[in-house]
Parts: sequence; structure tokens; C-alpha cells
Amino acid sequence: MNINHMKAFLEVARNGSFQIAAENLYITQSTVSARIKVLEDQLNTTLFIRKRDGSVLTAAGRNFIRYATTAVRSWEQAKQEIGLPEELDAMISLGVQLNLWQQIAPTWIEQMKTNAPQVGTRVVMDYSDSLLGQLVDGELDLALTYVSRQQSELRTELLMEDTLVLVATEQRYVQKDWVKDYVFVDWGDEFREAHALAFPDTPSPRLSVGLGMVGLDYILNYGGAGYFSERMVESLVRSQRLFFVEGAPTFKRPVYLAYPKDPINIELLEMALDNLHQVLRTDS
Repeated sequence: MNINHMKAFLEVARNGSFQIAAENLYITQSTVSARIKVLEDQLNTTLFIRKRDGSVLTAAGRNFIRYATTAVRSWEQAKQEIGLPEELDAMISLGVQLNLWQQIAPTWIEQMKTNAPQVGTRVVMDYSDSLLGQLVDGELDLALTYVSRQQSELRTELLMEDTLVLVATEQRYVQKDWVKDYVFVDWGDEFREAHALAFPDTPSPRLSVGLGMVGLDYILNYGGAGYFSERMVESLVRSQRLFFVEGAPTFKRPVYLAYPKDPINIELLEMALDNLHQVLRTDS
């Protein structure tokens, strides 16, 4: 069986749509249909029932998910490990939600180099939904996300809660009305809702950004204020490059750890998880 055919199957199964699967895989819908047809011919069964509002897995399709997932995951791991240099025994891939990179990933990489020098590391930065898709497809071994998605192939646990704090480049008290140098960092749906409740009369800010690192770099260079992870700014507050805005509300942002329920190499995954938890214990 062709790995690309199984990737197409998993993408349709995940989204319930041949069109969305095609868009996600950057191929045409007819190509997706052809790949599914080949699988159905090879398995001598129907994998999907097409309906007006989408496609639904048949019983055979549901049973095939775990086999397709294992095959794709094994192939991705083989591609990584066959080309390893002699000094490395294995490779572990971590997916990191973009806003979490600075807080966790560099320290985890150094921890892995110290505790497991024979294991190579690969880090992918992306948005949470994309990372979960790559995890299901076997392209990642574990992922840190802002999304808790319940899927049969994945195990998801609450890893920690980020505290988002309002900081500024000068000492000030919180204001409920317009602040011209306020930079709105979009930390997701929950934050937007909580922010709107805390500051109901504040108009849209002049500058909005989707990444914490971008917003932080901006205010450090040009002055201003914004909400950032406490972990991200604690050293800057200690050095008085930034100041907590007095009286400002704080917000909680849950961070989830996701990984396969049936990993290809359980010992490698457990070692990566142990090092990740060590990093969090050291930082807390």
C-alpha cells in the first residue's frame, strides 16, 4: 500500500471532507478520491459513505484507522532514523505551538543533549491544530498545544497553566480606557473572551499581533504595553526592562501535552516526556 494513499485516508477521516483533505494535503479533490478508491480496491471494502454534508467512515474505515496510523508513523520514523549520523541512535520530534517556543523548547533541547546525547531532536513550530494533525499522521512524537482535542489515536493531558500578565516598558497603573501604545497579543479564543470582559469599553488597539515573541520584541524596541506569559517576561521584569502594570487582571492559558497512545518507540517517548517534565520542574 502507498503511504500517500493512507495519509489521504487519515486526512479525510479526520475532517469528514474530501475537499478539506485536499486543501490540507495541497492536492486536488480528484486525487484524494483516486487514492481512497485504490485503498478500497486493495482492501476490497468501502471506507467512506459520502453524504451531502460530508463523508462518514464505515465500520471497515473505523477499523482501518489504527493500521493506517501505525503505517504512516512507522514510515515517518524510518525516514528520520535511517539517515541518522553514526553518533545518533534515534530521533525524537517535538511539535511546539508558536507562542510556547521561547518558554520551553530551547531548555528542553539542551536537557535532551545532556541526558540523552545519542538521541537527535527535531522541533517543529506551528499552530496547535496543525501540530495535532502532524501528530496523528506520525510526523511528530509529541506536541505542546493550546488545544485539547479528544482523538482515539492520541493521549492528551494538561501540562501546565500559563499566566498571562500585563507588562509595560515604564511603571504605570492599569487603565480601562484607550491606551495608545497598547499592543494586543492574540492568545486565542479564551483569552479574547476574557480580555473583552475585563476591558469592555476599550476600543480596538492600534496594533494587534498573533505571536507573543513579535509583540514583545516590538514593545522592547518602541515602548508600550501588552499581555505576555509570565515565564516569557520574568527575567525582563527582574532587570527592570519591563514592569508589571499595577492593578491589571491576569489570565490563565492552559497548555496541553499530546502524544500517541501507541507510540512506535515507547522508551524513547517516555525519555522525552521525562526530560520535558524536568524542564518544567526546574522553571517552576
